[in-house]
Amino acid sequence: MNKLSVIVITKNEAANIRACIASVAWADEIIVVDSGSSDATVAICRELGASVFVHDWPGFGIQKNRALSYATCSWVFSIDADERVTPELREAIETVLLKPDSDYSSYEISRISSYCGRYMRHSGWYPDHIVRLFKRDKAHFSNNLVHEKLLVEGVPGKLSGELLHFAFDDLEEVLHKVNQYSSAGAAMMQQKGRQTSLSGAVVRGIWSFMRSYVLRGGFLDGREGFMLAVSNAEGTYYRYVKLMLLNSKS
Repeated sequence: MNKLSVIVITKNEAANIRACIASVAWADEIIVVDSGSSDATVAICRELGASVFVHDWPGFGIQKNRALSYATCSWVFSIDADERVTPELREAIETVLLKPDSDYSSYEISRISSYCGRYMRHSGWYPDHIVRLFKRDKAHFSNNLVHEKLLVEGVPGKLSGELLHFAFDDLEEVLHKVNQYSSAGAAMMQQKGRQTSLSGAVVRGIWSFMRSYVLRGGFLDGREGFMLAVSNAEGTYYRYVKLMLLNSKS
């Protein structure tokens, strides 16, 4: 049977990390790269047997590549602290590990995410197919500050079972991440030489709302669907306004 490394990056994830690690405790090794948690995250990870490495924060992509560099097993599963592997997904992963030679170097997984207590079945959030299981020597992450991508060789296979994603527990967390991600997104766009205007930011924000709530069926997700569409619009608007302001200072 092939061996599996699980990698996860953290900062102040004491509320999430225990359940996350418990869902992958069957793996051969668990690698945690922490970026200076001030809560009990590191202590919990070590208590549960994970190998913990502490680094500065250079952005999501670079940090995940750091975690990947510590993995020693032939297969790697990348998970976030607010995600959980279901028993069905575990069984599917172990089936791949049992094969001496897999037909694929990576596998795609279906993820279902919750927003303020509700699993979103529409709004562009589901089905959310992401590649998380891969051969260690066949993939790496892009160096994006946010919304990093896993770059893999070849076409991925597909696994049964779902990955649970507790994306946003409450509105305070939504607002915090809207601010955090819009700042990182604006910085990335400026690095690429992107330009925008206030009217452009407004139009893009409105389009984001319409796409999520109307075109992608967010109205079928009830009040949370509307709230998600609004927060998507806010995130888009603020990202482009921040880009406009960054460019005006450069």
